[in-house]
Amino acid sequence: MTEMHVQQTPHTAPAAGPGTVGKASASGGAPAIVARRRLRRSLLHLILAVVAALYLSPLLYMLATSFKTGSDAGSATPRWIPSPATADAYSTVLTATDSPVLRWLLNSVLAATAHTALVLATATPAAYALARMRFRGRTVIFTAVVATLFVPPMVLLIPNFLIVNEFAWVDSLPAVIVPGAASAFGVFFLRQFFLTLPGELEEAAEIDGCNRWQIFVRVVLPLTKPALATLGLLSFLANWNDFLWPLYVLLSPDSLTLPTGLANFQGANNIHYDLLMAGAVIASVPVLLLYVVAQRWVIEGVSRSGLKG
Repeated sequence: MTEMHVQQTPHTAPAAGPGTVGKASASGGAPAIVARRRLRRSLLHLILAVVAALYLSPLLYMLATSFKTGSDAGSATPRWIPSPATADAYSTVLTATDSPVLRWLLNSVLAATAHTALVLATATPAAYALARMRFRGRTVIFTAVVATLFVPPMVLLIPNFLIVNEFAWVDSLPAVIVPGAASAFGVFFLRQFFLTLPGELEEAAEIDGCNRWQIFVRVVLPLTKPALATLGLLSFLANWNDFLWPLYVLLSPDSLTLPTGLANFQGANNIHYDLLMAGAVIASVPVLLLYVVAQRWVIEGVSRSGLKG
């Protein structure tokens, strides 16, 4: 029997070409790229955390001061943590007979809510007409509306007061609700949002037999919730924080809103910082809660209203 001898040759790897070297270097550099990305992301988060802390620190110190005693709040060496913590400032503010804070809070809520409803009711159809309907003089009307945004509010104090006085609204909530309800900014803001909506939706509704009002109510308004929520929040804040106009038209203590009422309260308790901070917290809580609830729609409304038009 013949034996067959097979000569074995050592296995040699194929020579590495230029492409192979490039792949090896790329695979070796991938961890470095990932590490740099993580480092940049960490630095960005750190910067955002520092900026957030700078913005939140006054609010946190205000909240902490409202739970301090009178002597601790007025101490020359301020401390972040109240020692001892007490809610006496809130009980004093809420039960003061000469400063009805709860009545001021109710007045502000009613005035801001009614004002917001009027702004939405007037600005929405006006903005839709200027954005979607074709008629003579549309550009001129829109230009005139935008031009009123450049008029300083101080110029309108005396004319608005004369009008309010003619209606016998001085020292009543309608005086801070109705003026400013026809918002030029609201018309401009909603018009920019309406321009982003596809016109095919309205054409399809018109083919189905809908008239202009039905298209506006059934098709356009459901798609406008983000913009309406944003404008509503901005209008609520503008009326809630308004100080100068209520100072002119609201006279009696029971008809004051929170900004003017707290200003009087500050004049009577200018050294009682715990009471002042408690009043500021009471004025801030409704606005913060409203923003938390409407935050999602506000972000979407601002992003879609400012990109096209």
